[in-house]
Amino acid sequence: MKDKNIQKVVLAYSGGLDTSVIVKWLHDNYKCEVVTYTADLGQKDEIDSAKKRAEGLGVSQIILEDLKEEFAKDFIFPMFRANALYEEQYLLGTAIARPLISKKLIEVAEKYGADAISHGATGKGNDQVRFELSAYALNPDIKIIAPWREWDLNSRDKLLSYATSNKIPVDANKKDTPPYSMDANLLHISYEGKILEDPWSSPPEDMWRWTISPKNAPNEAEELIIEFFEGDPVSINNNKMSPAVIMEFLNNVGAKHGIGRLDMIENRYVGMKSRGCYETPGGTIILHARRAIESITLDREVTHLKTEIMPKYASMIYNGFWWSPERESLQEFIDSTQKVVCGFVRLKLFKGNIIIEGRKSENFSLYEEYLATFEDDKGTYDQKDAEGFIKLNALRLKNKHKK
Repeated sequence: MKDKNIQKVVLAYSGGLDTSVIVKWLHDNYKCEVVTYTADLGQKDEIDSAKKRAEGLGVSQIILEDLKEEFAKDFIFPMFRANALYEEQYLLGTAIARPLISKKLIEVAEKYGADAISHGATGKGNDQVRFELSAYALNPDIKIIAPWREWDLNSRDKLLSYATSNKIPVDANKKDTPPYSMDANLLHISYEGKILEDPWSSPPEDMWRWTISPKNAPNEAEELIIEFFEGDPVSINNNKMSPAVIMEFLNNVGAKHGIGRLDMIENRYVGMKSRGCYETPGGTIILHARRAIESITLDREVTHLKTEIMPKYASMIYNGFWWSPERESLQEFIDSTQKVVCGFVRLKLFKGNIIIEGRKSENFSLYEEYLATFEDDKGTYDQKDAEGFIKLNALRLKNKHKK
């Protein structure tokens, strides 16, 4: 039900067809002032046109904010500390961006005295849930306008027709862009829709925008040495870099070697299965490297416990519960395990593969060569001790044969 008392709305604005239509639709249906908010999360070319489009729509306040460093430092890297993968595959590139955008929408609404926020997420997708759960967690009294749940513009053709009839500027070539719903940021780019809706159809090669096909990647491997401090990557090949610059560097080098493509059927929180294709070159490299440095620095049972809780943690992010008390509690545990995750990982990139070549940690390695050796360990490990250990563990296995 429409709230006729809404005077000002902050809209998460991408500059695309949907959100450009929403600006006019809000003016017509709510008779309200619209403030557009565009977050630069590393989506590159989309940012350049967003401000111009908003100006062409007569928007009163246009806000464009560079969030790349905050996104990498406070959202991507904490999530990586958990080695989070949704359904064992998806690196959560879209999901992890939504709580940050919602946070900024709430801040802008408070700053400019807006009554509500609005977004362009469809009624079928996960993003509506992620945006709104995050918003309510940060401001329980905020009003939210979700046009896709109100209007009848339920197809691209109807949106284009509305744009044309209302003289909303849309690039001529927009009508001929690839038939996919795409989302891009510092962590990934995603593709959904049209031919991808048939789970048997292969993704066209020209769909992939970031990565080269592994078969066409260089015939020579490229070596990287990544340094970690308390679980986060801090340098590459001995060059210190900020979190966002690390992501950009690894995206570029990973894309060159065909790293990080994914085609999966995922279970959406709103009830249906959906197919998504993703390119996450930098994130894929970090995941492999992090597992390598954790393998020598984390205690066995801590490692196993982290592995057990990871699917739950990943589901929280996927489903929109970043700002929930349960995610924050798990984050405290995860972060506490990372104090010792310091050291270096050496790896090679080759035709879509990430090959771990070495790992070391001067101060926190739990790997003891004198214990693991097959050579003479000078009596450090008494092999007779294993007998009692085996017999104790065999008791219940023997007992199953008793009648």
